Amino acid sequence: FAPYDAASRDEVAGLLARLRPGDRERLVGAMGEVQALMAGEEPAVVIRRHRPGDMGAIIAGQARVYAAEYGWNDEFEALAAEIGAAFLRKNDPARERAFIADLGGEVVGSVFCVDAGEGVAKLRMLYVDASQRGTGLGKRLVRECIAFAREAGYSGMMLWTNDCLAAARGIYVAEGFVLASEDRHHSFGVDLVGQTWTLNFGPA
Repeated sequence: FAPYDAASRDEVAGLLARLRPGDRERLVGAMGEVQALMAGEEPAVVIRRHRPGDMGAIIAGQARVYAAEYGWNDEFEALAAEIGAAFLRKNDPARERAFIADLGGEVVGSVFCVDAGEGVAKLRMLYVDASQRGTGLGKRLVRECIAFAREAGYSGMMLWTNDCLAAARGIYVAEGFVLASEDRHHSFGVDLVGQTWTLNFGPA
């Protein structure tokens, strides 16, 4: 059977060679999902680094979630787009990272670690698609972000959120974040209470 196996491998290699790198990754993801479905398993969510096209999916996903659940207008989508564009233009891979939750090639969540200055990291753009609520994905993303910040040498981490985002706040509290300040503001078409939370990493 060796000649037949070799011919089969060559044929598949030829088919794959015609695909662009991104399409190959999509194909592998789709094959994994098919395999899981045939085995009666739920496809697994993979947390990976960002790649071309992810930022648009993140911005669109966040805009849909916050509009549907909190009534925020397109000012928020504009802010998310500005944050995403700034990250793509000047992120330092050694100190900053976007974590993407990928389910069979579909973006279902994200979180960013960026440099806030003075040796402190900033957690940004945390969101989880409604289809993944209650799975622990938000906690996974936050923990990945904190672990990266520690390894990158930051002394601590901070974040800004709004008090209406109760599920996210629960994750922050569980991971040791402490409320540093609050301020009332009118943004995204609604009245909100902004909150700054901090986490001191302490000695390694």
